[in-house]
Amino acid sequence: MNSNYHISIDKGLLDKGFINAFIQNSYWGKERTMEQTITTIENSVCFGLYTQDKEQIGFARIVTDHVFFGYIMDVIIAESHQGKGLGKVIIEFILNHEIIKKLQTVALKTKDAHSLYKKYGFSKIGTSPLYMSIDKQKLD
Repeated sequence: MNSNYHISIDKGLLDKGFINAFIQNSYWGKERTMEQTITTIENSVCFGLYTQDKEQIGFARIVTDHVFFGYIMDVIIAESHQGKGLGKVIIEFILNHEIIKKLQTVALKTKDAHSLYKKYGFSKIGTSPLYMSIDKQKLD
């Protein structure tokens, strides 16, 4: 990763105001309240992306049972830092994290980032225009 940035799973570092404001301006979270954002953070494994100056510029979270299934949600990069490959950086970090890489299935929902996630092994689920997953479970 670029040395100008770092990722942490320390929830104490998260800028909940930044996260909530970004999500409220997204296509998926317009109605989300700060209270709901805080609850989702408390109940998820969270990844914050920060500058060297400790400014939060990215976020993602995963809801998981820590064994079989994980669901990636709320992947965000501050507008002023978009186009620098930081979405790829945070997704790679998540998928290589010890909690996540042992899961059998990792899923997500996206309206507009299918090509990004496809690079990391995600495939569309059925005929859904939104759902994608990586499924390592063997069925034989």
